[in-house]
Amino acid sequence: MGATISVAVLQAAFGEDIQANIATIDRLARDAAAAGAQVILPPELFQGPYFCKIQEEEHFALASPADEHPCVLTLAPLARELGVVIPVSIFEKDGPNYYNSVVMLDADGGVLGTYRKSHIPDGPGYQEKFYFRPGDTGFKVWNTAFGRIGVGICWDQWFPEAARVMTLQGAELLLYPTAIGSEPQDESLETSARWRRAMQGHAVSNVIPVAAANRVGDEDGQLFYGTSFICDHTGEVMVELDREETDFRLWSFDRVEVERDRAAWGFFRDRRTDLYSDYFKPA
Repeated sequence: MGATISVAVLQAAFGEDIQANIATIDRLARDAAAAGAQVILPPELFQGPYFCKIQEEEHFALASPADEHPCVLTLAPLARELGVVIPVSIFEKDGPNYYNSVVMLDADGGVLGTYRKSHIPDGPGYQEKFYFRPGDTGFKVWNTAFGRIGVGICWDQWFPEAARVMTLQGAELLLYPTAIGSEPQDESLETSARWRRAMQGHAVSNVIPVAAANRVGDEDGQLFYGTSFICDHTGEVMVELDREETDFRLWSFDRVEVERDRAAWGFFRDRRTDLYSDYFKPA
């Protein structure tokens, strides 16, 4: 395991053809790996359009078991070929239950496990509670070929507890695949800046690099705003994409430097768990 980790975020628009969407991720991943990426993050639910804007029973047919999902079956050989880590976002079917999940592929193409989205939104344009159960896996951090990586999924990125738990579990890098854009109930509501600031705050408070990959494009009036980015452990945005680009961005960080800075800032040394516990007791 090297002293540095090189991470890339992918950004693209996605249509109805799942094979075309997978091919887009394949192409961008190859470009990112050729540029030196070791960890490659595609956006959330890249298998097709973001179907959760409305409640339609027909969309349940889009789900597959994690070990049979076309995105996993196609990208596992790619991860092995390129020698890269890829968190694959899928619509997962597990018996009668449905989840918004990530399957973590290691650099040998092997499956390290599945994380199921913990926080499920329910609002105009983002009616995910109709489709997904809250995750039952707990927050996950994986020992990959290039370091310990934690992954949250979209709505998870707004919750500081998720970032803190993954860092306490030993994460050296936090990844957030995302599908976020316009708010249909209020055309004047622009959330891209606060979306970033929330994750930059996680980076600052946990002294950890954070990467987020979003989609772009107009999907029946729902405009996804891209602006995928990677920030360092101080919260500084190091690389970013604009609101329309189909491309990748790459950044590398020094694992030893981040670990040293985290120790020096003392956020984990000074945590008062003896006080916090009183606030989380059942009413």
